[in-house]
Amino acid sequence: EHRRLEGKARCRSARCAPRACPGGGCRGPARGDVCGRAGQPDRGPGGCSTWRCAAARRAPPGDDVEGARADVLAFAEGVRAGSFTDVINIGIGGSDLGPAMAVRALSPDHDGPRVHFVSNVDGAHLADTLRGLDPATTLVIVASKTFTTLESMTNARSARAWLGGHAADNMAAVSTNLAACAEFGVPAERVFGFWDWVGGRYSLWSAIGLSLAIAIGARRFRAFLAGAAAMDRHFREAALEENLPVLFALAGIWRRNAMGWPTVALIPYDQRLERFPAYVQQLEMESNGKCVTQDGSAHPCATGPVVWGEPGTNAQHSFFQLLHQGTDVIPVDFIAAARPRDADTEHHRLLLANCLAQSAALAFGRAQAADRLAPHRTFPGDRPSTTILHRQLDPFALGRLIALYEHKVFTMGAIWDINSFDQFGVELGKALAQRLAPVMRGEDGADAGLDQSTAGLVARIRELEG
Repeated sequence: EHRRLEGKARCRSARCAPRACPGGGCRGPARGDVCGRAGQPDRGPGGCSTWRCAAARRAPPGDDVEGARADVLAFAEGVRAGSFTDVINIGIGGSDLGPAMAVRALSPDHDGPRVHFVSNVDGAHLADTLRGLDPATTLVIVASKTFTTLESMTNARSARAWLGGHAADNMAAVSTNLAACAEFGVPAERVFGFWDWVGGRYSLWSAIGLSLAIAIGARRFRAFLAGAAAMDRHFREAALEENLPVLFALAGIWRRNAMGWPTVALIPYDQRLERFPAYVQQLEMESNGKCVTQDGSAHPCATGPVVWGEPGTNAQHSFFQLLHQGTDVIPVDFIAAARPRDADTEHHRLLLANCLAQSAALAFGRAQAADRLAPHRTFPGDRPSTTILHRQLDPFALGRLIALYEHKVFTMGAIWDINSFDQFGVELGKALAQRLAPVMRGEDGADAGLDQSTAGLVARIRELEG
């Protein structure tokens, strides 16, 4: 029964997609259209629909979303027209995964400065990025909602030191903490704020998307927003039996709760979507990785699945052995475009042939003629997958695809009665890291009260350092 449901979702998605984008073409809603989430105000805890809504009519009073967007895009166009050759976006989590994924996905649309991303507090990440760059022609954007995140601020201070005398003119910031930006030395005219109702993993549509706007320009960035707004409208208006995010969410609920499968593999057959699995991994696992309901009660059933993946066809030569013949059933979500942007047509035909072949092999398997190797060469089949097809990966299509996943995650959270817009689970590790930083610096007495396991690891590190 589960496999039949999966098959219906796949076939229905193919039929319904043109309705979400009439005529199959990429045409966004009229600029005055109001778009938003079903079942909650447009501003919502995540705030993503308001940012991509053209008129932003439902933004909280006093929050000038259109004005903020205009400032961001005007600055982006100024950078593109100026003398900067490189831009470095420093951020982590939602301030990195979304922009980095989208900049990579839309690489054929780049006609601005080269854009780089630094997220890891491991100094190698920053050092490798800075190698070969010129401080005089490099703009550093510090993207941090709170402007207090350990990794981002550590990297920001090091980047500021690298810029040297150019720091005053070559730094910008994206943050809700405007006072901290000023204290750090970023001039007010190069600080782009947003509001606390914009969740980090839903913030790509906001000023956090500045690096993307610099890479592809304001016109294409607005097309990106229009694609997301089209999916917003579809989610809000389409009947449930034709509503793509709802169908996608129900398939996910069936997989997780009816069938008990704890993980899903996300396989885009598009090399430029290589960062999309990591982006969706944060979106789903940080949003729905909760063990209590909204009233604080222990949740009676399993919630968010583990999401992971790599692009096809590389993934076929890595872990597909387990997908086809392993002891665990792992549902797969495939993503593919009918047309390439600038790749050779024959390459793309082979790419699509592999995508469809993997879907068919998972579904139907193969019985092997009786011989001593038959048990080893038999594919059991009956393993579920969903295939998402779109015409071509361009700004509009990417915006629509991201919004599909956002609304899917929201719908699953609503069904589970969990808060998909908090992330308290990340706080303990951050607090402990702050506690351990003085220990790693060797400050006197800092290691007092450490648990035995951590104290043992610290001692071993000190031995290895020597």
